[in-house]
Amino acid sequence: MVAAASAVVAAGTVAGVISATGKGPDAPEARPVSSASPRPVPLPAVPSASPSATVLASPSVWPERSSASASESPQAKKTTVSARLHRHPASRVIDWVRAHPGDPRRPVIESRIADQPAAVWFADWSPDTVTARVRAVTSGGAAEGRVPVVVPYAIPGRDCGGHSEGGAPDLDAYDDWIDRFAAGLGGGEVVVILEPDSVAQADCLSAGERAARFASLARAGRVFKEAGPRARVYYDAGHSGWHTPAKQADLLRRAGAASSASSDGVFSNVSNFHGTADEIAYDRAVLDALGGTHLGAVIDTSRNGNGAPADGEWCDPAGRTLGRTPTLTTGEPRIDAYLWVKLPGESDGCRGAPGTFSPSYAYDLAR
Repeated sequence: MVAAASAVVAAGTVAGVISATGKGPDAPEARPVSSASPRPVPLPAVPSASPSATVLASPSVWPERSSASASESPQAKKTTVSARLHRHPASRVIDWVRAHPGDPRRPVIESRIADQPAAVWFADWSPDTVTARVRAVTSGGAAEGRVPVVVPYAIPGRDCGGHSEGGAPDLDAYDDWIDRFAAGLGGGEVVVILEPDSVAQADCLSAGERAARFASLARAGRVFKEAGPRARVYYDAGHSGWHTPAKQADLLRRAGAASSASSDGVFSNVSNFHGTADEIAYDRAVLDALGGTHLGAVIDTSRNGNGAPADGEWCDPAGRTLGRTPTLTTGEPRIDAYLWVKLPGESDGCRGAPGTFSPSYAYDLAR
């Protein structure tokens, strides 16, 4: 697998970033030498708007854009989302914090990772329960007046047979799973990160397989938008170190990401480390190539505080730090949110089994 793609395969190793199905084992490791509680520096703050940025009129809503592209009806409905993100109360990092009250790393991991809102992944193939599990997350967010972030991750041929192979047995089964997933979205606000790697990593498929996958992804976006009137759906744009914006936009267009009937825009940098400024420039270039004034982008900033390693290492690389805190108010035109899609501390497969929580890795990222 080429280096650019290898960097994103990490997205597949997080089989439940915040797990909607239960707990996962910790990776074996030693406790730190220090017995004193560490003193964290402040998390990177969301910057003030750049001179060219449009200042939001209110911090309580996302920026509104026309929901119609040049080729679509100008009467298409707009979707706005409140600026508060939901922190799901079940995750591997929260489990670890509760189970280790005396660990000297706990204050840093709790305050800088466990207390932050992050995405909830649905990566296990369990069609009989997915509706109820999605509903539990979205209803929890609605009850708090906050916005959950959910990640459907069950596309057939997932991860091109890499670390995260699996998913639905075929596209017919996947389409049914999507219908069941959509039934749990409800009427509240929700952000859907649709299938990390599914578009950018599609080169491993034959032309026919790619076309069939993209048709299912376009259908998924439409189903989500119809079932969840306040849902925002974002499609896989890879990251700034992978495809050119023109190539990525071409793939996205074929997957339905340019249509307001199925898409609100793109996401990038999931489980990767590229700097926020690079992702902003890349995402805007992809959006420009896609067209459609209704489109925006969200960026995974969970582990990109120091940018990507110079050697291209993607599997739990050393020297990385937390990025910008999750927010729906970025102050940057066409950048709808900074999100923690990959939960910091969950291994890519080198500091522990893929998707398991490694407190030593979490602590290294957070301190």
